[in-house]
This record gives sequence, C-alpha cells and structure tokens, in this order.
Amino acid sequence: MKHRVMIVEDQTMPRQLFELRIASSEHFEVAISIDNAAMADIYCLRYPVDLILMDVITRNGESGLDAAARIKRAFPGIKIVIVTSMPECSYISRARAIGVESFWYKEEQREGLMEVMERTMQGESIYPDATPELRLGLASSYDLTERELEVLREMTGGDTNQEIAARLHMSVATVKTHILNMLGKTGFRNRTELAVRARESGLVILERRT
Repeated sequence: MKHRVMIVEDQTMPRQLFELRIASSEHFEVAISIDNAAMADIYCLRYPVDLILMDVITRNGESGLDAAARIKRAFPGIKIVIVTSMPECSYISRARAIGVESFWYKEEQREGLMEVMERTMQGESIYPDATPELRLGLASSYDLTERELEVLREMTGGDTNQEIAARLHMSVATVKTHILNMLGKTGFRNRTELAVRARESGLVILERRT
C-alpha cells in the first residue's frame, strides 16, 4: 500500500513538481494538494494522510510551521517534512521544537526530496546541518550571533530601539550595541540599510504573533 501524501505549497510550479514526483513513485501517492496551510489540519480529518510536505510560508502569509504544530497536537502519527527555500535562521529550531520529523531546503540540501520522504517514513529524522550561508554586506550570515539575529529580525519591522528592547527583554543600550556590532561586521552605513538588506535576503523574516 502506498503512503498517502498531503502537499501544502502555494507556488504553482513547485507544487506541480511535487505532484509529478509523487505520482511516479512506487511508494507514495497524492491524497490532496493545497496552497494554504490555514486549513491543513482540517483537511487531515477528511483525507487520511501519512506524510505532509509543508511549505513554511503559504498563501495569504499563512504559516506552515503554525499548521504543523496544530497537526502534531491533533494527529501525532502523521509525519511532516518542512520544505522551504527561505533561509530564515529560526525555522530549523522551530521545526524541531514542534516535533517535525524532517526539514528540506528546496535548493540547498544534498538529499533529494523523495529520499528524504522515504527515510522519514522509515522512522528517520532528516535535517540539514545548517541554514544556507548568505552574504550580508561584508559579512557572512554565520558571522552574526543568535542574539544579533534576534535584534535584526525585529529591526526589519521598523521598530525603535526602545520597542525592540521591550520585546526581547534587554536594555536599550544592549540593543544599540548589537546594532553597532552588526554595522561593523556588514559595513552598512546605518540601521535602515542593514534592516532593508536583511529583509531582502530572507535571512530574517518577522512574524508578528497575536
């Protein structure tokens, strides 16, 4: 019996490619293919599935990670593979914390998608060793500390130092220090340029949760 797969992907070409790969597989079949993660957990009630290919950012900005968390709570037996082209540095740790089995970068990962799906269904957990390396001005994304990246993520929303300090539970002086350190590493002239370039690169993606 073939494993039934739900595809959650908002871009037409990747979704069709996933469908074609699965259709030609001996071990998998497409149960349903949708473009919005908002209803993914509801569809699990109507379409019994064994594995979900879940994009991180789907139609209307709906979060695949939030949907994965709901599915893991309601259907812990369903295995999930997060698929994304976005290098946002927090996605891997968030997926692990949720209990997602595997994580696959569309352009970067050595293993092919079908191999990751096969190994996931066999009980393995397949994650990349690291996020893709990006250039941010003069710096590599690996040159920035985890705390600097947290500040940088908040900066992309246009918040003041005071607002960032309150949200991240640190002093305004510490926020300023992190920003100065990042400016020194990247060579950018000011915080606006730093924030804009970081947002454009996809290194940090701000999600406001209510």
